[in-house]
Amino acid sequence: MANNTSQHILNTSANLLGFCLFVITSLHIADKIESHLIDEFTSVIALLLTISCVFSFISIKTKSAQKEVKLETIADYFFMSSLIGIFIIILLITLNFIK
Repeated sequence: MANNTSQHILNTSANLLGFCLFVITSLHIADKIESHLIDEFTSVIALLLTISCVFSFISIKTKSAQKEVKLETIADYFFMSSLIGIFIIILLITLNFIK
């Protein structure tokens, strides 16, 4: 059974992980105290994206079709949770700049 989304999840999760790390770094450079919540939340999202990368990578490498589907589904859930989290981060950053 061919992977439908694992390659896309792996690629996109890795790119979004870079985005999260950029946000964390830029918040530390800006040294803003009110961005502490954004910093912590971004770290959690980075962890979710890393887990998504791992599950999608294992899904690509596995030989068992049943495990492949299960791992791909798990990666999908972590990825979707991460996307929702990134949306919240963007809202928090926007509200932080509006103040």
